[in-house]
Amino acid sequence: MQLLTEGSLDKIMNGIDVDKPVLQVLGHKKLASSSSGERYRLLVSDGKRINSFTMLATQLNSMITNNELTEFSICQINRYAISMVNNGGKQKRVMVILSIEVKVPGDQVGHKIGNPSNAEPESDSKPALSVQPTPQQKNGNTSRFKFLLWRSFSFVLLTDTLMQKHTAHQSSNNDVSTTPIVALSPYQNRWVIKARVVSKSNVRTWSNSRGEGKLFSMDLVDESGEIRCTAFKDQCDRFYDMIEIGQVYYISRATLKTANKQFNNLKNDYEMTLTGDSEIIPCHDAGDDIPSLQFNFIPICDVEKKEKNDLMDVLGVVKSTGDLQMLTSRTTGKEMKKKDINLVDESNTMVCLTLWGSQAEEFDGSNNPVLAVKGSRLGEFNGGKNLSIISSTVLQLDPDIPEAHRLRGWFNSVGRSEEAKSISKGVGGAGGASGPWLTFKETKDMELGFRGPDMYTIKATVSLIRIENSLYKSCPSDTCKKKLIDQANDMYRCEKCDKEYPNFRYRLLASLSLADWTDNQWATAFSEEAEKVLGITAQELGELQQNDNDAFLEKFGDATFKSFIFKMRVKTEVFSDENRLKATCVNISPLDYKVYNDHLITQIKELAGIGKA
Repeated sequence: MQLLTEGSLDKIMNGIDVDKPVLQVLGHKKLASSSSGERYRLLVSDGKRINSFTMLATQLNSMITNNELTEFSICQINRYAISMVNNGGKQKRVMVILSIEVKVPGDQVGHKIGNPSNAEPESDSKPALSVQPTPQQKNGNTSRFKFLLWRSFSFVLLTDTLMQKHTAHQSSNNDVSTTPIVALSPYQNRWVIKARVVSKSNVRTWSNSRGEGKLFSMDLVDESGEIRCTAFKDQCDRFYDMIEIGQVYYISRATLKTANKQFNNLKNDYEMTLTGDSEIIPCHDAGDDIPSLQFNFIPICDVEKKEKNDLMDVLGVVKSTGDLQMLTSRTTGKEMKKKDINLVDESNTMVCLTLWGSQAEEFDGSNNPVLAVKGSRLGEFNGGKNLSIISSTVLQLDPDIPEAHRLRGWFNSVGRSEEAKSISKGVGGAGGASGPWLTFKETKDMELGFRGPDMYTIKATVSLIRIENSLYKSCPSDTCKKKLIDQANDMYRCEKCDKEYPNFRYRLLASLSLADWTDNQWATAFSEEAEKVLGITAQELGELQQNDNDAFLEKFGDATFKSFIFKMRVKTEVFSDENRLKATCVNISPLDYKVYNDHLITQIKELAGIGKA
């Protein structure tokens, strides 16, 4: 049986370093929940003393939930940090376990080793609580024994409201004394952390009635936890260029405040702000002791249970990728870039994730990469759930972590050929989804669009395109697509912008008759999507109309009887006091025979009853 390191707890609690002590875990308890997530407090013994001022770093929580760190386990503490807390006006050392290895599982030990006593009395006037086993305890009934031990210390001690620390001992190669991130709080101001930058946002600017400015934020991690750090104005200029993702820094003299959980899903109740006094110094001897980005993945099937605007981490294979779309913001009038991708995991559940800006423009999902997403926001639309990135979201393609390798194996062997259940059923302001595969007859039988906007995907053929009014001269402004009025004096007027222009921009507004084997549907395709059908840009088509009308008409003829995959949105609109169903081609993509065949195979299996009980 593995021997315990007797006397090690007394040394540790008196500030003496002990290299890899071997201790026995006699129990654990979850602390009162906080916005930083679950935390566990341990009752440990070295065979001579018992100590309950011991906390497990949050990244080790899985050892509790997976039943690795069970009662009576004998463990080696490979790394720990000591934090000072205020306990009833007195400073008390708390051991934060950063790395622990189970030497002998608890079920193989089955009993408490030795006759350990409390590490110290509850007060100066009372003796230490006796831990000599009673006859009942010798017979294996230890519940009363553990109850007395746990009662002897207040669990409130380790909640964040009492984490009023001054310093912690975590020596590095150059003897810089640092504080673990988990021990930071607004109640202290003399600390230094040693942390790795795992993400850094772009510089963002703002302008309002109170003035204007700029900022950037970065996410920091060490062995004990993670925290977000933000730099405004002068500090943004001072630190942005020097900060590199993946590098380790010593950071001090920043302020801490309660984290805004609407925009911050890191496991920390606080967030950090850099000031004019703040110092950031590169650490060149970090080695591998500082971890990289920390994820808290939830299965995609559980996303459906979460609340709107929740922030969450997901891991999925990119099963399909939509085209880059250009949208105009209703509030700012600025043009935005957007791309929808569908993620699937081992639960065979699929969710739509919307990318924005440069991430949408640069993302390539053609090889079905595994995508780790940290801090995506949950949206709701049309009874479905979808995810969207925000400014602080971090994406990692094919991360080198066990969960990603396991997911890749599942997708290659099973997931690639199976049709997943989608929890994203519509398009909203924060993102979109393709909707279910349907035929035109099914959409009419289901009366899609009559109770609100609906989305669906269909393979259809273009049977006719109305040529008249399909091309128009629009406002040349990037933020306006309004049709211009020809003033007959070489000037064109935009009623929306209330301006006259000497030039214009051609745009398409194509009315398409689409058909599948069950029925047909008239639908509208705007510029970018209509260009995919015609195989020519609106500007080129306009010039062709001016110079060669026969070639112009031929382009419409060439586009008929071609098949595409259409992502359709249908809804009712009032026209001349009459409700009419309007169908819009949200996205048009070339026919991917593999994707479509996978869909057909799934349908055949369902019709044949394969896999059903």
